[in-house]
Amino acid sequence: MSLTSLILALLLQVGPNPLGGAIAGDELVRDRPARDAAPQVELNATSAWLEGCFNLLGEDAARAHTLAQIRRTETTGTDRVIANHCLGTASSELGLWDDARAAFIAAREETPAEETRTRARFAALAGNAALAGGDAAGALDLLTLAESDAQAAADATLVALAAIDKARALVALGRGDEALAALDAATTLAPTRAEGWLLKATLLRRLGQLDAAQTAIERAVSVTPTDPEIGLEAGVIAVLAGRDEAARQSWQSVVALGPGPAADTAKEYLAQLPPAEETSPPAPPSEEPPA
Repeated sequence: MSLTSLILALLLQVGPNPLGGAIAGDELVRDRPARDAAPQVELNATSAWLEGCFNLLGEDAARAHTLAQIRRTETTGTDRVIANHCLGTASSELGLWDDARAAFIAAREETPAEETRTRARFAALAGNAALAGGDAAGALDLLTLAESDAQAAADATLVALAAIDKARALVALGRGDEALAALDAATTLAPTRAEGWLLKATLLRRLGQLDAAQTAIERAVSVTPTDPEIGLEAGVIAVLAGRDEAARQSWQSVVALGPGPAADTAKEYLAQLPPAEETSPPAPPSEEPPA
């Protein structure tokens, strides 16, 4: 197996969430096949080490972080790229966003130039780490780089996912119109990705464009009808448009999906709605007196 093929194959293996739940929407990472669908690679020393590092993350992220640092200083080539990959992931688990960004940037820079798809993923990981660390401007630069790498790879889905993350950075910078343009491009390139429609609906709602927001959230619902975040947003758009009963139905559907943060939020929203209007049953017909 070639050096570049090994890098990509190892990246396709699924480990713990490299953002540690600290920022939603690490789309380039989520856009990976499940472990049983990943390419089968020879379990050589490099792949075995990465597998062990990822497995350790769930048990002791600090130890994984230390081991990755050691391996990074002792290796070159593919082994060093993989060490930076695990180091960035472990740093994210620990909330060390500057370390995570630096490791992912190093992984991208040391990935062969022709592996543009892999470089796009690393750039996006670095951008998301920057955004989680509060550096929206730095995140924008990195996510623009991820978008460029994905375009060079001629991968429309990756371009769309990079644009979605880029829109998040633009929103954080208060550049809503540019964010909307990025989301327009993302939903055109990947119309079956619900997150693009959800973010577009949310942004349009914040910009006061409720009709357009309603259209976007309906597209999100059509793609993923049981996503609780989509149900929450659908209710918010409805209530702002004066459609309380539609909002009630959306939030009740979120509660019905089961317990969790989204359900708790939906319950809070429902408590703020006025009581549902009760429809009185029709009066029974009056009896005609016998002739």
